[in-house]
Amino acid sequence: MAETEARSGLEPFTPAELPAPPRPIGLRGWVAATGPGVILLGASIGSGEFLLGPAVIVKYGFTLLWIAGVAILLQTLFNTELMRYTMATGEPVLTGFMRTRPRASFWAWFYVILAFLQQGWPAWAANAAGAIFFLALRRLPQPFDTPIVYFTGVATYMLCVIVLLFGRRIERTLEILNWILVVLILGGLVVLAVLFVPPHTWVAGIVGYAGYSPAGGEFRFAPSGADWFLLGAFAAFSGAGGFANLCLSNWARDKGYGMGKAAGYIPSAIGGQRLNLAHNGFRFEVTDEALSRWRGWWRLVRADQYVVFMGGALLGMLLPALLYVSFVPFGSDIRGLGVAAELAKAIAAVKGPVFGGAVAMMAAWVLFKTQLDLFDAQTRTITDIIWTGSRRVRSWRGGDVRVVYYTVLGISGLWGVIALGLAQPIFLLQLAANMGGLVLAISALHLLYINTRLLPEPLRPPLWRRIGLVATSVFYGTFVFMWLTSLF
Repeated sequence: MAETEARSGLEPFTPAELPAPPRPIGLRGWVAATGPGVILLGASIGSGEFLLGPAVIVKYGFTLLWIAGVAILLQTLFNTELMRYTMATGEPVLTGFMRTRPRASFWAWFYVILAFLQQGWPAWAANAAGAIFFLALRRLPQPFDTPIVYFTGVATYMLCVIVLLFGRRIERTLEILNWILVVLILGGLVVLAVLFVPPHTWVAGIVGYAGYSPAGGEFRFAPSGADWFLLGAFAAFSGAGGFANLCLSNWARDKGYGMGKAAGYIPSAIGGQRLNLAHNGFRFEVTDEALSRWRGWWRLVRADQYVVFMGGALLGMLLPALLYVSFVPFGSDIRGLGVAAELAKAIAAVKGPVFGGAVAMMAAWVLFKTQLDLFDAQTRTITDIIWTGSRRVRSWRGGDVRVVYYTVLGISGLWGVIALGLAQPIFLLQLAANMGGLVLAISALHLLYINTRLLPEPLRPPLWRRIGLVATSVFYGTFVFMWLTSLF
């Protein structure tokens, strides 16, 4: 085992004992014990669910919700396998990828480039700017408003940097903010949908997850003349999509799931205390006691992913789609500067400015929070890769990981200011999402490899889960292929 895990140049696992899992009591106990899933859910609501989902459903109809249903199901399985590796070793999954041939440095550069291509575009801050513009001026931005939208996006992006400076543990800050987001936003959407969505639209939306159209009395799985750039983005960002999923293992490590308790976490610059973050993982002896603890940790993973993430993502995709279809004409292309405020404008015109303003505020908050989550995800992804791969970096400034994290954060922030002015917000979002599909297609097979090669036999995934990871790769690979072939 040691030869296998160290053959790419990283240090072998350190022997350690698997910590005992918490035993949550009542709803408050379960909320405290979960956390990574709600961060991922908060990120997913602000991309596929609030923007790309409605853009697809308004243009093509509810029957394409089957794509979202399959995507969320496969991502949930993928997420649990990410957490399997982290619980077993205490390492983020990207460190596991770096433990495979040919060399750790090859996979480090490979995934850093993919991370930049997907998350290097501050698309959520740009789209939040459209909602903020609507709140301030009560109209959608026009092409001549581009400079105002740009500087609003820059201010939103910089606010993300400021928030990430504070707290004790960055993961905990994100967790608290996302619980607030999920409860308030999903609760608000439920109220609006109950008030304004007619029963037949509810029925069409629910059966749309099976690809069925009640009006036509038939199943419709693919529209003619489909925009595969849009549909590929929709598939990837139904759920989280790409590096946000991969970063789930980093958040699980920082939360202290399994062997992550022995690894430590990344503290905040202001309010956090310096600590030693492990640069390599651990291996526990597989005994009856250890397996009993392992099953206890899996109880938390199932609650975190199947209840919080999957349940919330399915609901989060359906509710905005119901509202958009009820107020925006079918067939509309809403992918402009003000895509985040299209629903607010439509509701304000019919139900009054109070409801329109409430929806615009929800959009601005959701998109800001998503940008915050994904900004952190990109930064900690690169930080953990550098921290694992470079002994020189680990000794820099006395081995304080915060120096690395905030250096990467600053460089990413400067690039984001430039990238905000390169294209329309929704184009940046679609580009990021399609790259996310590519990341999922590749990393699902890589994850299958490390979970069946680096983990002891009793901890490896069963056959049906292995098949599920292959299906994840095929599903997303198909959308990437269709997008690329549509370009020629």
